[in-house]
Amino acid sequence: MNRMSDDLLIESYLLAKKLQLNPEFLELLKSEIARRSLSIQSAS
Repeated sequence: MNRMSDDLLIESYLLAKKLQLNPEFLELLKSEIARRSLSIQSAS
């Protein structure tokens, strides 16, 4: 995941959440977002 840009990581998380993908996958993305100290801003 180190090669994924911050924007792509957040977009991927939001889309995965919207599509209700596997909770473990969501947690993996969320952990990486936290590791990078990013914030998630969504319209939902």
